[in-house]
Amino acid sequence: MTIIVCPKCSRRHRMDTGKVTENRRILVRCKACSHKFPIYVSPTTASPQETESPGLADNQQGARKICVSLSKGGVGKTTTSVNLSAGLAMAGYKVLLVDTDTQGQSSFALGKKTHVGLTELLTGELAPEESIIPARNNLWLLGGGRSLAGVKRIIDKKSFGAEWALSEAMEPLDKKFDYIIIDTSPGWDQLTVNVLFYATEVLTPVSLEVMSLHGLAEFTKSLHAIQKYKQVSLDFVLPTFLDTRVDQPLHIYEKLKSMYGDKVCEPIKYDEQFARCPSFGKTIFEFAPDGRGAADYRELIRRITKNSGALGEKTPNSQTIVSSF
Repeated sequence: MTIIVCPKCSRRHRMDTGKVTENRRILVRCKACSHKFPIYVSPTTASPQETESPGLADNQQGARKICVSLSKGGVGKTTTSVNLSAGLAMAGYKVLLVDTDTQGQSSFALGKKTHVGLTELLTGELAPEESIIPARNNLWLLGGGRSLAGVKRIIDKKSFGAEWALSEAMEPLDKKFDYIIIDTSPGWDQLTVNVLFYATEVLTPVSLEVMSLHGLAEFTKSLHAIQKYKQVSLDFVLPTFLDTRVDQPLHIYEKLKSMYGDKVCEPIKYDEQFARCPSFGKTIFEFAPDGRGAADYRELIRRITKNSGALGEKTPNSQTIVSSF
């Protein structure tokens, strides 16, 4: 079994060339983007273009699966998902970012165009390793997009075990990564329920305004309903858009701390650079590495990893991971 790499979309496909007995030129078609291209196969060559690499060795402990979720929109879920994933990858961890939003904004924020992704994984059209793409060193992306709307309807029609559809599809990837970060859409639907049945930890960004505080209370009630059937906990409450020039956000921040105690993380301060990053397809660490936004997300990563040296002089893993399977 060998790996074929599409020169157009960089998708990797498995191909059985074990029965090849002579040098041959073969025209193949990428299942992801439909691009046709020739490959040259030799019986003495392990692979026509690239030897299959272990790339992502199994992590026997399994990934930490962190869902970034809140029913209310506009609180910084995608910004947090993208920059948390990128920061963890920069710290040396192997990270998969999963976008479950029909808007597909995680891909846009990373400057990536995804032809396939979570839809093809859930429908079984592509294998897990064919559904993800490398986004940065140590960081892979399982893209979302409009096609997920159809998948939601398919999940809704399942008569049994609909809430476990994502968990079953993601199982082959669970031990390939150190962290799996799942970005969710606003609202509450069957795909969000699937995410919460799959994740083991929940990080909730809360913009420092009254409506977000109300949204957090409603989300907590819904999470309690999930906890009757599956072990998942609200571990991190992340205040976002803190503007220290205004009194109300500071009052709401204090209210959060009084309600949720040590689950409340250090806040992400308002930084106009967050709005500019996606236009360039860059994370905050790439666009404004010395700014306060990058500093705040570094602090979040240190808290989640419990590694005070993360993204500092010391990293948990000095080995470079090649972005390939």
